[in-house]
Amino acid sequence: MDIGMIRGLGTLVVMVAFIGLALWVFSPRRKSEFEDATLLPFADDPEAIKNVEQAQASRSNK
Repeated sequence: MDIGMIRGLGTLVVMVAFIGLALWVFSPRRKSEFEDATLLPFADDPEAIKNVEQAQASRSNK
């Protein structure tokens, strides 16, 4: 095994990991988890959470 083969295998591993991560991130099953995570910066401010939820509801109704 030479250095070119090792680099090629490394590239292949990174490419497979990237595709797997992209599929995981854009999976419709994860949408609710990520929507909940968008509210984390506003966890201390109930008014801000209400505004963000209203914006998300109006965006999903369109």
